[in-house]
Amino acid sequence: MKDMDREIAAAVGTLLDSQRVGVLGTHGAGSPHCSLVGFSFEEDLGRIYFATTRATRKFANLSETGRVALLVDNRANREEDLHEASALTAVGPVRETTGEERERAASVHLVRHPSLRDFLGSPTTAILVLEVERYFLVRRFQEVMVLEIAP
Repeated sequence: MKDMDREIAAAVGTLLDSQRVGVLGTHGAGSPHCSLVGFSFEEDLGRIYFATTRATRKFANLSETGRVALLVDNRANREEDLHEASALTAVGPVRETTGEERERAASVHLVRHPSLRDFLGSPTTAILVLEVERYFLVRRFQEVMVLEIAP
C-alpha cells in the first residue's frame, strides 16, 4: 500500500470508528431510497455489516440490485460543518450473510451495537455485508480522496 493510501485508510478507519450510524442508499422499483442503519466494519476496511428485517423496502431493493452506497459523516448540524465536516461514502455489492460468515458478522456487529442482540438473533433479521470496492472521503468541503479496496 502506498503512503497516500495508508493516510487515506487511516482517515477512513478513524471516521468509521467515530460513528455508529450511517445513511444507506439503495435503488429499486425505479426509485432511490435512503435509510439510517447501524453499521460495523472489519479492521481491514473491506467489509461493512448492517442488519435489517427482510420485510423492509431496503431489503427488497438490495435483493433487486445487489449494490449500495453507505454515507458516514461527522457533522454536528452547525454552520462550521460546511467547511469542517468529513463525509465518507463506501460503495460496492451487498449480500446476506449465512452460516459461519453470519456468526462472524453478528459478533463484530454486537461489539458496536450490543443493544441489537435480540434483533440480530431474530429469524426475520438479515445480516448483510457490503463488500467495499472503494471509499470516497470528502473533507474540508472540497478535498476529495479515493481509496480502492483490493479484492
